[in-house]
Amino acid sequence: MGREKMRFSVLTEKGHAEVRERKLPEIGTHQVLVKQLACNICTTDYGQWLGLREHQGYPMAGGHEGSGVIEAVGEGVKDYKVGDFVAIAYDGCGECLACRKGDVLHCSNAASMKAKTEDGYLGGFGFADYFVRNTRSLIKMNPKLDPSEAAFLEPLATVVKGMKKLRVKPLETVAVIGAGTMGLVNALAARALGARVIVSEIMEKKINTAKEMGFEVIDAGKENPIEKVKELTDGIGADAVIIAVGASSANKQAFEMVKDMDGRILFFAAGYPAPELEIDSNVIHYRRLEMIGTYAADTIDFFTAGNMLNSGAVDVSKIVEPVKYKLDDVQEAFKAAATPGMYRVSVLLNE
Repeated sequence: MGREKMRFSVLTEKGHAEVRERKLPEIGTHQVLVKQLACNICTTDYGQWLGLREHQGYPMAGGHEGSGVIEAVGEGVKDYKVGDFVAIAYDGCGECLACRKGDVLHCSNAASMKAKTEDGYLGGFGFADYFVRNTRSLIKMNPKLDPSEAAFLEPLATVVKGMKKLRVKPLETVAVIGAGTMGLVNALAARALGARVIVSEIMEKKINTAKEMGFEVIDAGKENPIEKVKELTDGIGADAVIIAVGASSANKQAFEMVKDMDGRILFFAAGYPAPELEIDSNVIHYRRLEMIGTYAADTIDFFTAGNMLNSGAVDVSKIVEPVKYKLDDVQEAFKAAATPGMYRVSVLLNE
């Protein structure tokens, strides 16, 4: 196939990312060689770099928010061609019951697929200049999209999953607690579904970004967000609240911010250490509240997310940090991503 080596970033220990080289895998029958253009540093990526997710293991050749261009195809590939612009979705065995149902997260063969490579690496090699991928783990993207924006396929897919569980409807009011990257992706998706969106945030940079994106924004450092949501909804409260920051205070706010009857609360964000949640079950009973958990995405959610990005229904351009990093500067990229207040930091893999 011509190209024999790949360069990639690997976390070798807490606080240290470096670039290494290894042999590029051969292209299988239903696989393609992707020239990877951009991979964004997710919270789980820099969380391990900070030492908060040591359970993920080392050496971690991670990265899962990526996009690129197909450079070569296996002999059995029919639906993709050289030059197609693609983004990375989840991969499974494609054969077990869970995979056939589109529930790739619960692939029966996930353990073997996530095992270390023959040369000892964990992860999906998102931070690599080239990699061989199964076609079932790719979604075609609009070539007009910036690669760093197309790389939002996976995070948006997780939001789509949450939106389906939350059952957001046009004309409903959705309150989002937290205007970080995923808070604003949730806000964008809810707005695309026709909801009125109110965002609550305390950090000035994030408040300004949310305003630039056209959302109604509550400065929680200056106003009581619970009272303000009630004021903006004529005393009713939000139909649904999305908790997009892992904090005990956010959990408490959500129950007071949501409307008195038939309100819905989506627990989107995790927190380390785990946030506390104190609730009287009678409150859930008499107010007919729904407490909804969400995590990851199904196969169909990636197609929906791809359509939303490709059509412009969701525009993530304002939540990509303007300073981008080359692969050789990946350590500096992780330092930037782990800085409080940052949106997605993108690593450009072929520059």
